[in-house]
Amino acid sequence: MATSNWPVVDPSTLPHGYAITPSGRVSGVHEAGDVFKEAPFNDRERLLMDNTLTEATRSTKVRFNIYIGDLGADAAAGADAVFPSTPEAARSVLIAVSPNDKAVEVRSGRDVADRVNDRVCQLGVTAALASLRQGQLIDGLVSAVRVMASAIGRPS
Repeated sequence: MATSNWPVVDPSTLPHGYAITPSGRVSGVHEAGDVFKEAPFNDRERLLMDNTLTEATRSTKVRFNIYIGDLGADAAAGADAVFPSTPEAARSVLIAVSPNDKAVEVRSGRDVADRVNDRVCQLGVTAALASLRQGQLIDGLVSAVRVMASAIGRPS
């Protein structure tokens, strides 16, 4: 029988925005900027997004990043400015959404540009649009990530 020195995590003691995933990992979010009195996403939505990003990254070996926030007057320039500061930018894809401007931008890193090409990026945006138009931000992002991961496939 395996034993562990790690304490059992009591879900009721976790801060708001944290959850225990089915694998037993504790997953949490950090909201940049001003602290919200009420979080913009519930725990189910955060867990769904976290699991989708993890699954897509593991299956494709391409790091998936999401940015939700103001991209400025020129959304394309805003996404270009945000992208270099994302984790593992050279081997990642960024899906940036500016909800107030109804803009979606996708960028891919130089190390994965051959696998995450314009066609794959367009597939992701197209997959997200139906849900985004209905105000379902997380559903739209999940659809985009899943479609893009499927199109990218496993590395050869």
